[in-house]
Amino acid sequence: MTALLNTLESFFANAWTTTAELAPWLLLGLTVAGLLHVLLPANFVRTHLGRPGFAAIFKAAAFGVPLPLCSCGVIPATVGLKKDGASDGACTAFLVSTPQTGVDSIAVSAAFLGWPFALYKVVAALLTGLFGGWLVDATDGRRGTPLPADTHVEAAAPRPRGLRNQLREFWEFTAIELLGSMWQWILLGILVSAAIATLLPPGSFAAESWLRGPAGLLLMLAISLPLYVCATGSVPIAAALVAAGLPPGAALVFLMAGPASNAATIGAIWKSFGRRVTLIYLGVIAAASLLMGWAFDWVLRLAPAAGHPGAHLHGEAAAGLRPHLWAAILAAILAAYAWRGLRTWWERRRRRRPAATAPACACGTCAVRGTAPAAAAAALVLRVSGMSCGNCAQTVERALRAVPGVASATVDLAAGEATVTLAAPAAATPAALVAALAAAGYPAEAAR
Repeated sequence: MTALLNTLESFFANAWTTTAELAPWLLLGLTVAGLLHVLLPANFVRTHLGRPGFAAIFKAAAFGVPLPLCSCGVIPATVGLKKDGASDGACTAFLVSTPQTGVDSIAVSAAFLGWPFALYKVVAALLTGLFGGWLVDATDGRRGTPLPADTHVEAAAPRPRGLRNQLREFWEFTAIELLGSMWQWILLGILVSAAIATLLPPGSFAAESWLRGPAGLLLMLAISLPLYVCATGSVPIAAALVAAGLPPGAALVFLMAGPASNAATIGAIWKSFGRRVTLIYLGVIAAASLLMGWAFDWVLRLAPAAGHPGAHLHGEAAAGLRPHLWAAILAAILAAYAWRGLRTWWERRRRRRPAATAPACACGTCAVRGTAPAAAAAALVLRVSGMSCGNCAQTVERALRAVPGVASATVDLAAGEATVTLAAPAAATPAALVAALAAAGYPAEAAR
């Protein structure tokens, strides 16, 4: 019993220390991302990627590196580039380079693994995107053709004017779109990192010589390719693995292949771009992550004085009061999102239960007095296309709730359906609901 209590105490201590190490850099990265979103002109990225060729490929990769988009969020953005006429090469460069890193991920990587590792990761993402885009154009040579008009594309809203509107847009983008779509993975990254630090103390993998060769890189690639982790949430996990003795190159494979691909996005890319682009996309990510991981380990062997990434993990975060304040702020934010997610889950579960119907009264007196049982609220079910993550589901729910006459709306992401409860029968038509979703960028049709 004492051993279990000691283990739990160590786990929570490591989780708090990881949160303190992560919080200031994550919040700084989110702030920079929000400023970029508000200050850059609308359609800035798409405007510079309309002409096929290496210039468009380079711009796509360079623009993609600082953007804080995960492997799910980058899909609709890339489809938007394709629909606007960007070449397959430019789309692939953007698709490969964007989810690997971002301003928030760069800051967190520097805090956990050091600036050399963070900058090397940025260069690796840029080169990977350039090579992938060039390879797609080299094996095809045709100009990009627009996708069908019903393909899901995030609508590009005009940039807000006025300080108050800009502050509101900044808050909605950073707190709702960005942090709202990745908070689960940040929380998971903190918990997994704490578990690794607790169960695998520093140096645990030092005796495993096979992990320091190609076998370790291949093992990490096999784990990370189908796994979904966001670029920021994966950093604490990688840092904990490095602190336990895993080679930094294997951690780099995890940080490149994990955020850049997962089982869900592979299917979406196949549907939008076809087999050739999908195979090149996966092949480039796999080959580049292995090559960059091996090269980073090779550089460290030649220059051991550069230090060992991750060696300072859980070292300086606990010193002073300021890190604990940042940790408390981030913990409060994650707790708020967790509470909201739990409430949403409970409401959806409760609404799926069949409602008990009161017997109708035939005397007519109750109806005159206003005491007759209220008519059951009308419900509509819509099949919605283009939803790939929780953020998409929240966007669909907000769009439906904004339609006059809608009492509530819930989304079943796995089934691709949205259930809309109307305030009264015929309070809103299916056509109005479908039009609202189309304006939000999600094609839909009435299911029943």
